Amino acid sequence: MTAGATLLGVGGGGLLAACGSDSDGGNSSASSGSLGLLTVRLSWIKNVEFAGEYIADQRGYYKAAGFSGVNLISGGASATPQDTDVATGKAFIGISSPDITANAITQGAPLKIIGAQYQKNPFAIMSLSKSPIRTPQDMVGKKIGVQATNESVWSAFLKANKLESAKITKVPVEFDPLPLTTGTVDGWFSFVTNEPNALRVKGFDVTTFMLADHNYPLVSETFMVTDESIAKNRDKVKAALTAEIHGWKDATADPTLGAKLATTIYGKDLGLEEKEQQLESADQNKLILTDVTKQNGLFTVTDQLIEENIATLKLGGVDITAEELFDLSILRELYKEKPELV
Repeated sequence: MTAGATLLGVGGGGLLAACGSDSDGGNSSASSGSLGLLTVRLSWIKNVEFAGEYIADQRGYYKAAGFSGVNLISGGASATPQDTDVATGKAFIGISSPDITANAITQGAPLKIIGAQYQKNPFAIMSLSKSPIRTPQDMVGKKIGVQATNESVWSAFLKANKLESAKITKVPVEFDPLPLTTGTVDGWFSFVTNEPNALRVKGFDVTTFMLADHNYPLVSETFMVTDESIAKNRDKVKAALTAEIHGWKDATADPTLGAKLATTIYGKDLGLEEKEQQLESADQNKLILTDVTKQNGLFTVTDQLIEENIATLKLGGVDITAEELFDLSILRELYKEKPELV
Protein backbone atom coordinates (compact mmCIF):
# COMPACT_ATOMS: atom_id res chain seq x y z
CA MET A 1 0.00 0.00 0.00
CA THR A 2 0.94 3.66 -0.07
CA ALA A 3 3.83 4.66 2.14
CA GLY A 4 2.86 8.32 2.22
CA ALA A 5 2.56 8.38 6.00
CA THR A 6 6.33 7.93 6.31
CA LEU A 7 7.17 11.00 4.25
CA LEU A 8 8.73 13.09 7.00
CA GLY A 9 10.97 10.20 7.99
CA VAL A 10 12.91 10.41 4.74
CA GLY A 11 15.00 13.50 4.68
CA GLY A 12 12.30 15.43 6.53
CA GLY A 13 11.35 18.68 4.89
CA GLY A 14 14.49 18.49 2.75
CA LEU A 15 12.99 15.86 0.48
CA LEU A 16 9.88 17.95 -0.01
CA ALA A 17 11.91 21.09 -0.59
CA ALA A 18 13.80 19.32 -3.37
CA CYS A 19 10.60 19.06 -5.40
CA GLY A 20 11.28 20.37 -8.88
CA SER A 21 7.69 20.27 -10.20
CA ASP A 22 4.95 22.78 -9.69
CA SER A 23 2.52 22.21 -6.85
CA ASP A 24 -0.39 21.30 -9.14
CA GLY A 25 0.81 17.78 -9.92
CA GLY A 26 -2.53 16.38 -10.86
CA ASN A 27 -5.72 16.44 -12.84
CA SER A 28 -7.62 19.57 -11.91
CA SER A 29 -10.85 18.07 -13.26
CA ALA A 30 -10.80 15.29 -10.68
CA SER A 31 -11.80 16.10 -7.13
CA SER A 32 -9.59 14.81 -4.35
CA GLY A 33 -9.77 11.03 -4.11
CA SER A 34 -12.63 10.75 -6.63
CA LEU A 35 -10.73 8.24 -8.77
CA GLY A 36 -10.22 5.88 -5.82
CA LEU A 37 -7.09 3.87 -5.10
CA LEU A 38 -4.73 3.45 -8.05
CA THR A 39 -3.13 0.02 -8.26
CA VAL A 40 0.15 -0.15 -10.17
CA ARG A 41 1.81 -3.48 -10.98
CA LEU A 42 5.57 -3.09 -10.97
CA SER A 43 7.76 -5.20 -13.24
CA TRP A 44 10.29 -6.14 -10.57
CA ILE A 45 11.05 -5.99 -6.86
CA LYS A 46 10.85 -2.62 -5.12
CA ASN A 47 14.29 -1.26 -5.87
CA VAL A 48 15.15 2.13 -7.35
CA GLU A 49 13.89 0.99 -10.75
CA PHE A 50 10.59 2.56 -9.65
CA ALA A 51 11.95 5.82 -8.26
CA GLY A 52 9.33 7.87 -10.09
CA GLU A 53 6.49 5.92 -8.52
CA TYR A 54 7.94 6.30 -5.02
CA ILE A 55 8.40 10.04 -5.43
CA ALA A 56 4.92 10.45 -6.90
CA ASP A 57 3.55 8.67 -3.85
CA GLN A 58 5.62 10.58 -1.31
CA ARG A 59 5.03 13.99 -2.84
CA GLY A 60 1.31 13.50 -3.24
CA TYR A 61 1.22 13.51 -7.02
CA TYR A 62 -1.21 10.56 -7.20
CA LYS A 63 -3.56 12.28 -4.75
CA ALA A 64 -3.23 15.59 -6.62
CA ALA A 65 -4.26 13.73 -9.77
CA GLY A 66 -7.49 12.62 -8.12
CA PHE A 67 -6.60 9.27 -6.53
CA SER A 68 -7.12 8.48 -2.86
CA GLY A 69 -3.71 6.80 -2.84
CA VAL A 70 -1.59 4.25 -4.66
CA ASN A 71 -0.93 0.55 -4.18
CA LEU A 72 2.39 -0.48 -5.73
CA ILE A 73 2.32 -4.24 -6.30
CA SER A 74 5.79 -5.75 -6.31
CA GLY A 75 7.00 -7.99 -9.10
CA GLY A 76 9.83 -10.50 -9.09
CA ALA A 77 10.77 -13.94 -10.33
CA SER A 78 8.04 -15.69 -8.30
CA ALA A 79 5.27 -13.15 -8.93
CA THR A 80 2.36 -13.72 -11.29
CA PRO A 81 2.94 -12.16 -14.73
CA GLN A 82 2.35 -8.41 -14.66
CA ASP A 83 0.27 -8.61 -17.82
CA THR A 84 -2.07 -11.09 -16.15
CA ASP A 85 -2.56 -8.75 -13.19
CA VAL A 86 -3.58 -5.89 -15.49
CA ALA A 87 -5.69 -7.99 -17.86
CA THR A 88 -7.67 -9.50 -14.97
CA GLY A 89 -8.19 -6.16 -13.23
CA LYS A 90 -5.97 -6.81 -10.21
CA ALA A 91 -4.01 -3.70 -11.29
CA PHE A 92 -5.26 -0.73 -13.31
CA ILE A 93 -1.89 -0.01 -14.90
CA GLY A 94 1.26 -2.09 -15.14
CA ILE A 95 4.93 -1.73 -16.04
CA SER A 96 6.27 -4.36 -18.41
CA SER A 97 8.17 -4.69 -21.69
CA PRO A 98 7.13 -5.00 -25.35
CA ASP A 99 8.09 -8.66 -25.67
CA ILE A 100 6.08 -9.72 -22.61
CA THR A 101 3.04 -7.61 -23.49
CA ALA A 102 3.14 -8.62 -27.15
CA ASN A 103 3.16 -12.30 -26.24
CA ALA A 104 0.20 -11.74 -23.92
CA ILE A 105 -1.73 -9.92 -26.64
CA THR A 106 -1.13 -12.69 -29.19
CA GLN A 107 -2.60 -15.07 -26.60
CA GLY A 108 -5.74 -12.99 -26.24
CA ALA A 109 -4.95 -10.45 -23.51
CA PRO A 110 -6.78 -7.14 -24.19
CA LEU A 111 -3.80 -4.88 -23.53
CA LYS A 112 -1.97 -1.94 -25.07
CA ILE A 113 1.30 -0.16 -24.35
CA ILE A 114 0.55 3.53 -23.72
CA GLY A 115 4.06 4.84 -23.05
CA ALA A 116 7.65 3.84 -22.28
CA GLN A 117 9.90 4.95 -19.45
CA TYR A 118 13.09 3.56 -20.99
CA GLN A 119 13.68 4.76 -24.53
CA LYS A 120 16.68 2.46 -24.73
CA ASN A 121 16.59 -1.18 -23.74
CA PRO A 122 18.55 -1.83 -20.52
CA PHE A 123 19.64 -5.38 -21.32
CA ALA A 124 23.41 -5.78 -21.49
CA ILE A 125 26.16 -8.38 -21.48
CA MET A 126 28.49 -7.87 -18.53
CA SER A 127 31.98 -9.28 -18.19
CA LEU A 128 34.97 -8.76 -15.93
CA SER A 129 37.25 -6.08 -17.38
CA LYS A 130 40.26 -8.35 -17.09
CA SER A 131 38.59 -10.57 -19.73
CA PRO A 132 36.25 -8.13 -21.46
CA ILE A 133 33.44 -9.00 -23.85
CA ARG A 134 32.84 -5.78 -25.77
CA THR A 135 30.75 -6.88 -28.75
CA PRO A 136 28.30 -9.66 -29.63
CA GLN A 137 30.98 -11.31 -31.75
CA ASP A 138 33.25 -11.50 -28.69
CA MET A 139 30.78 -13.97 -27.13
CA VAL A 140 31.68 -16.69 -29.62
CA GLY A 141 33.45 -19.49 -27.79
CA LYS A 142 32.47 -18.05 -24.38
CA LYS A 143 30.11 -19.13 -21.60
CA ILE A 144 27.29 -16.67 -21.00
CA GLY A 145 24.99 -16.85 -17.99
CA VAL A 146 21.37 -16.34 -19.08
CA GLN A 147 18.30 -16.40 -16.82
CA ALA A 148 15.29 -18.50 -17.86
CA THR A 149 13.02 -15.44 -18.04
CA ASN A 150 15.41 -13.79 -20.51
CA GLU A 151 15.87 -16.68 -22.93
CA SER A 152 13.47 -15.29 -25.53
CA VAL A 153 15.36 -11.98 -25.58
CA TRP A 154 18.65 -13.85 -25.79
CA SER A 155 17.48 -15.89 -28.77
CA ALA A 156 16.18 -12.83 -30.60
CA PHE A 157 19.40 -10.96 -29.92
CA LEU A 158 21.49 -13.76 -31.41
CA LYS A 159 19.30 -13.74 -34.54
CA ALA A 160 19.54 -9.96 -34.81
CA ASN A 161 23.33 -10.24 -34.85
CA LYS A 162 23.46 -13.37 -37.03
CA LEU A 163 25.22 -15.39 -34.34
CA GLU A 164 24.96 -19.18 -34.20
CA SER A 165 23.76 -20.32 -30.79
CA ALA A 166 25.87 -23.47 -31.08
CA LYS A 167 29.04 -21.36 -31.00
CA ILE A 168 28.17 -19.80 -27.63
CA THR A 169 27.66 -21.80 -24.45
CA LYS A 170 24.50 -20.61 -22.70
CA VAL A 171 24.63 -21.39 -18.99
CA PRO A 172 21.32 -21.37 -17.04
CA VAL A 173 21.65 -19.04 -14.04
CA GLU A 174 19.57 -17.12 -11.52
CA PHE A 175 19.97 -13.37 -10.95
CA ASP A 176 22.93 -13.23 -8.54
CA PRO A 177 26.04 -12.58 -10.72
CA LEU A 178 28.36 -14.49 -8.36
CA PRO A 179 29.17 -17.11 -11.07
CA LEU A 180 30.77 -14.34 -13.16
CA THR A 181 33.09 -13.34 -10.32
CA THR A 182 34.18 -16.96 -9.74
CA GLY A 183 34.89 -17.66 -13.41
CA THR A 184 32.03 -20.13 -13.85
CA VAL A 185 30.87 -18.02 -16.79
CA ASP A 186 32.62 -15.45 -18.98
CA GLY A 187 29.65 -13.14 -19.47
CA TRP A 188 26.39 -12.29 -17.74
CA PHE A 189 23.02 -11.31 -19.15
CA SER A 190 21.93 -8.31 -17.10
CA PHE A 191 20.28 -4.92 -16.85
CA VAL A 192 23.02 -2.32 -17.45
CA THR A 193 21.57 -0.41 -14.49
CA ASN A 194 21.58 -3.29 -12.03
CA GLU A 195 24.10 -6.13 -11.75
CA PRO A 196 27.08 -4.12 -13.06
CA ASN A 197 26.62 -1.53 -10.32
CA ALA A 198 26.06 -4.22 -7.71
CA LEU A 199 29.50 -5.63 -8.58
CA ARG A 200 31.17 -2.22 -8.82
CA VAL A 201 30.26 -1.32 -5.25
CA LYS A 202 31.85 -4.61 -4.21
CA GLY A 203 35.10 -3.66 -5.90
CA PHE A 204 34.84 -5.53 -9.20
CA ASP A 205 35.86 -3.83 -12.44
CA VAL A 206 33.31 -4.77 -15.09
CA THR A 207 32.74 -4.09 -18.77
CA THR A 208 29.35 -3.98 -20.47
CA PHE A 209 27.88 -3.64 -23.91
CA MET A 210 24.19 -2.89 -24.41
CA LEU A 211 21.93 -4.96 -26.63
CA ALA A 212 20.32 -1.71 -27.79
CA ASP A 213 23.62 -0.68 -29.35
CA HIS A 214 23.71 -3.90 -31.34
CA ASN A 215 20.48 -4.36 -33.30
CA TYR A 216 18.06 -4.78 -30.37
CA PRO A 217 16.20 -1.45 -30.12
CA LEU A 218 13.30 -2.38 -27.84
CA VAL A 219 11.95 0.21 -25.43
CA SER A 220 11.40 -0.99 -21.88
CA GLU A 221 9.60 -0.33 -18.60
CA THR A 222 6.50 0.24 -20.68
CA PHE A 223 3.15 1.28 -19.24
CA MET A 224 0.21 -0.94 -20.18
CA VAL A 225 -3.53 -0.80 -19.57
CA THR A 226 -6.51 -2.70 -20.91
CA ASP A 227 -8.33 -1.79 -24.10
CA GLU A 228 -11.38 -1.11 -21.95
CA SER A 229 -9.48 1.45 -19.88
CA ILE A 230 -8.42 3.24 -23.05
CA ALA A 231 -12.00 3.26 -24.35
CA LYS A 232 -13.90 4.02 -21.15
CA ASN A 233 -11.47 5.39 -18.55
CA ARG A 234 -9.26 7.79 -20.50
CA ASP A 235 -9.40 10.47 -17.79
CA LYS A 236 -8.23 7.95 -15.18
CA VAL A 237 -5.38 6.84 -17.45
CA LYS A 238 -4.42 10.49 -18.02
CA ALA A 239 -4.47 11.12 -14.27
CA ALA A 240 -2.17 8.16 -13.65
CA LEU A 241 0.23 9.30 -16.36
CA THR A 242 0.19 12.85 -15.01
CA ALA A 243 1.31 11.64 -11.58
CA GLU A 244 3.92 9.38 -13.17
CA ILE A 245 5.33 12.23 -15.27
CA HIS A 246 5.71 14.47 -12.22
CA GLY A 247 7.33 11.69 -10.23
CA TRP A 248 9.79 10.80 -12.97
CA LYS A 249 10.65 14.44 -13.69
CA ASP A 250 11.77 14.68 -10.09
CA ALA A 251 13.56 11.33 -10.20
CA THR A 252 15.56 12.25 -13.28
CA ALA A 253 16.45 15.63 -11.77
CA ASP A 254 17.97 14.03 -8.65
CA PRO A 255 18.91 10.31 -8.63
CA THR A 256 19.49 10.35 -4.87
CA LEU A 257 15.79 10.82 -4.10
CA GLY A 258 14.60 7.45 -5.36
CA ALA A 259 17.63 5.68 -3.95
CA LYS A 260 16.81 6.96 -0.47
CA LEU A 261 13.16 5.94 -0.75
CA ALA A 262 14.01 2.50 -2.14
CA THR A 263 16.46 1.67 0.63
CA THR A 264 14.58 3.14 3.59
CA ILE A 265 10.90 2.62 2.76
CA TYR A 266 9.73 0.67 -0.26
CA GLY A 267 12.53 -1.89 -0.42
CA LYS A 268 13.73 -1.60 3.15
CA ASP A 269 13.48 -5.38 3.67
CA LEU A 270 15.49 -6.21 0.54
CA GLY A 271 18.94 -5.35 1.87
CA LEU A 272 19.53 -2.71 -0.79
CA GLU A 273 22.69 -0.59 -0.67
CA GLU A 274 22.00 3.11 -1.09
CA LYS A 275 25.26 3.76 -2.96
CA GLU A 276 24.44 1.07 -5.50
CA GLN A 277 20.88 2.32 -5.82
CA GLN A 278 22.14 5.82 -6.56
CA LEU A 279 24.37 4.47 -9.32
CA GLU A 280 21.46 2.47 -10.73
CA SER A 281 19.20 5.52 -10.59
CA ALA A 282 21.73 7.69 -12.43
CA ASP A 283 22.20 5.03 -15.11
CA GLN A 284 18.49 4.48 -15.69
CA ASN A 285 17.98 8.22 -16.06
CA LYS A 286 20.22 8.03 -19.14
CA LEU A 287 17.76 5.53 -20.63
CA ILE A 288 14.78 7.76 -19.86
CA LEU A 289 16.07 11.18 -20.88
CA THR A 290 16.79 11.47 -24.59
CA ASP A 291 16.65 14.33 -27.05
CA VAL A 292 13.22 13.04 -28.08
CA THR A 293 11.72 12.88 -24.59
CA LYS A 294 13.23 16.24 -23.68
CA GLN A 295 11.42 17.73 -26.65
CA ASN A 296 8.20 15.69 -26.71
CA GLY A 297 7.79 14.68 -23.07
CA LEU A 298 8.58 11.67 -20.90
CA PHE A 299 7.29 8.25 -22.02
CA THR A 300 6.73 9.33 -25.64
CA VAL A 301 7.90 6.97 -28.39
CA THR A 302 8.52 7.98 -32.00
CA ASP A 303 6.82 6.17 -34.87
CA GLN A 304 10.24 5.08 -36.13
CA LEU A 305 11.16 3.52 -32.80
CA ILE A 306 7.82 1.75 -32.66
CA GLU A 307 8.45 0.22 -36.08
CA GLU A 308 11.93 -0.86 -34.94
CA ASN A 309 10.32 -2.53 -31.92
CA ILE A 310 7.88 -4.40 -34.12
CA ALA A 311 10.71 -5.62 -36.37
CA THR A 312 12.77 -6.71 -33.37
CA LEU A 313 9.85 -8.64 -31.89
CA LYS A 314 9.40 -10.44 -35.20
CA LEU A 315 12.99 -11.69 -34.94
CA GLY A 316 11.96 -13.36 -31.69
CA GLY A 317 8.98 -15.03 -33.33
CA VAL A 318 6.33 -12.54 -32.17
CA ASP A 319 4.27 -11.38 -35.16
CA ILE A 320 2.28 -8.32 -34.11
CA THR A 321 1.47 -4.94 -35.65
CA ALA A 322 2.19 -1.53 -34.17
CA GLU A 323 -1.57 -0.88 -33.87
CA GLU A 324 -2.09 -4.12 -31.96
CA LEU A 325 0.67 -3.37 -29.44
CA PHE A 326 0.87 0.41 -29.02
CA ASP A 327 -1.68 3.16 -28.39
CA LEU A 328 -0.01 6.47 -27.54
CA SER A 329 -3.10 8.56 -28.20
CA ILE A 330 -3.80 9.23 -24.52
CA LEU A 331 -0.26 10.44 -23.90
CA ARG A 332 -0.43 12.70 -26.94
CA GLU A 333 -3.75 14.11 -25.75
CA LEU A 334 -2.34 14.70 -22.28
CA TYR A 335 0.64 16.69 -23.52
CA LYS A 336 -1.63 18.70 -25.84
CA GLU A 337 -3.94 19.52 -22.94
CA LYS A 338 -1.09 20.17 -20.49
CA PRO A 339 1.98 21.34 -22.44
CA GLU A 340 3.59 22.38 -19.15
CA LEU A 341 4.18 18.68 -18.45
CA VAL A 342 6.74 18.44 -21.26
